[in-house]
Amino acid sequence: MRDDDPQLNVRGVDTPRQPLKIVVDSKFETSPSARLLKEGQTLVVGAVNAAMRIASLREAGAETVIMPNEHSKVELFKLMEELARRELNEIHVEAGTKLNGSLLQAGVVDELLVYLAPSVIGDSGRGMFHLPEITELSRATALKIREVERVGADLRILARI
Repeated sequence: MRDDDPQLNVRGVDTPRQPLKIVVDSKFETSPSARLLKEGQTLVVGAVNAAMRIASLREAGAETVIMPNEHSKVELFKLMEELARRELNEIHVEAGTKLNGSLLQAGVVDELLVYLAPSVIGDSGRGMFHLPEITELSRATALKIREVERVGADLRILARI
């Protein structure tokens, strides 16, 4: 997130409302000047009581919540319970390999929406999920492909877990 400073909002289509932006940031390292804090509501969920960083984020307009697990990371299952309590029933995730892998391991993902670009970048490219290595193909996470659609030059793939 620090590299690309995303807005995490709906753009390019008319919409009566913007979604709640949720940032999973164990150490509350999100910059108070981040673009995603500029418009709409943002919830920053962390795992440590970093009082000064939390205060800065709140001054920038963010709501903050502390939800640690035993590894000083965000307890993702509890986060999903909190989002359900807030009556959010559809969560779209834009994340890196670590959070993507953690969400899968926590069992809180039921669907993947993947955009595949027609490019080959080789071994230096980052994977989609940081997961423990499997030694047998039978232990792989099985996906059920529901839709494949062409979007410009890319493919959009919808799969259920």
